[in-house]
Amino acid sequence: MGKVTATINGRSYRLNCADGQEERLKLVAGYLGDKVDSLIAEFGQVGDDRLLAMAALMIADELFDAREGVKETSG
Repeated sequence: MGKVTATINGRSYRLNCADGQEERLKLVAGYLGDKVDSLIAEFGQVGDDRLLAMAALMIADELFDAREGVKETSG
């Protein structure tokens, strides 16, 4: 089992993943960290739970937009 340590908002999280998926998990965790950092720049430190919820909603919104884009291009 692969292991990755991700730092988000100054906190370290030890995460497990399938062998060979470590780099992917680092990229995904970095993307989440970047979203949290942008929220901190805009709203300040509003609490870890709230920042993570806001970041998750932003990423879910991006996913919905991407899914709509795929639907539009495929017919």
